[in-house]
Amino acid sequence: MSRQEQAAASDPFWLDPGKRAIAYQVGVLCMVGLLAYYLVSNTLTNLEKQNIASGFGFMQKEASFEIGESLIPYSAADSYGRALLVGALNTLKVSFIGIILTTLLGTIIGIARLSSNWLVSRMAALYIEVMQDVPVLLQLFFWYAIFYETLPSPRQALNPFSGVFLTNRGVAMAVPAAHPCHKYMLAAFITACVLAYLLRRWARKRQEATGRYFPVVPVSVAAIIGLPLAVWFIFGAPLEMDVPRLQGFNFKGGITLSPEFIALLLGLVLYTAAFVAEVVRAGIQSVSKGQTEAAMAIGLKPGQVLNLVILPQALRVIIPPLTSQMLNLTKNSSLAVAIGFPDFVSVANTTINQTGQSIEGVALIMAVYLIFSLSTSAFMNWYNKKVKLVER
Repeated sequence: MSRQEQAAASDPFWLDPGKRAIAYQVGVLCMVGLLAYYLVSNTLTNLEKQNIASGFGFMQKEASFEIGESLIPYSAADSYGRALLVGALNTLKVSFIGIILTTLLGTIIGIARLSSNWLVSRMAALYIEVMQDVPVLLQLFFWYAIFYETLPSPRQALNPFSGVFLTNRGVAMAVPAAHPCHKYMLAAFITACVLAYLLRRWARKRQEATGRYFPVVPVSVAAIIGLPLAVWFIFGAPLEMDVPRLQGFNFKGGITLSPEFIALLLGLVLYTAAFVAEVVRAGIQSVSKGQTEAAMAIGLKPGQVLNLVILPQALRVIIPPLTSQMLNLTKNSSLAVAIGFPDFVSVANTTINQTGQSIEGVALIMAVYLIFSLSTSAFMNWYNKKVKLVER
């Protein structure tokens, strides 16, 4: 042992920076633990004094309230736990569809913002400025009012296309009638997507090794469309449709999208797409023009320049802020309660009002949105690592 190590070993721990840092962290951890214990014990004591039951046992009791929209079978006789599951699935449905539509729309507007066409560029800029400056809650109220103030009742429904009916109770649309071929078409679609992914990996490795380009996009699109279409023909090309029909005061059959769902989806997508467009624009502009000119100089086509040169460099700038916008859309979906869409917050509020379990209800709301946000963030972080540039 050297003389310096002997001196450090003999010194008291408060003179050792490493030991002192550990002591500080232990102290902070103890303080946080004591604070948490005080808050929890104080809350439980106050609940007991007011004869308010605590715990999550209420989730097994009968809910006794209906939910307008549900992805799974539900009735008022089901438990509060199932009602909360219905609300969580509704939130997940809006968030998932909204993220996909927002990404597509925001990318298109972001590219249009950089267009050399003056009118296209100005229109994209106007959309971005207007949508960013109008609060999302007001946009939800606007789209919700459009349905109830401008569209007629089901008996006077607008029929702009065959099998599509617009009313103040939603949009009723025809869908293919149930047939055994549909599950096989879905399997064919999933298989085609997997094949397209494997083909893209093979084409990239082939290009890196030989420099030869393979048309991945047209081949993938042909497989994704062609395989399900082939299965459809094999089963005799069934064309029967389940068309909505007026029965009583509303349409039956087909599929109906409620005004609340459409208003919520439109408001969230149009609002968030304005921010995504700016993210895409900034990402593309972060790639120097010299990169594009060099790619065109060696004979690459515009699509190849975008796919092979611009996007790989722009994505490392786009993905982090894009993740934030996806999380914002998911969290903003809680505003659905303002227009009556039964998302998780709405169902949880009804549960709290009936059971008085406010602490448990709020804790569940926090936990559900935390899970959704962490899941989205984890996926985007994984994708960010997959597309980041690796220096050789």
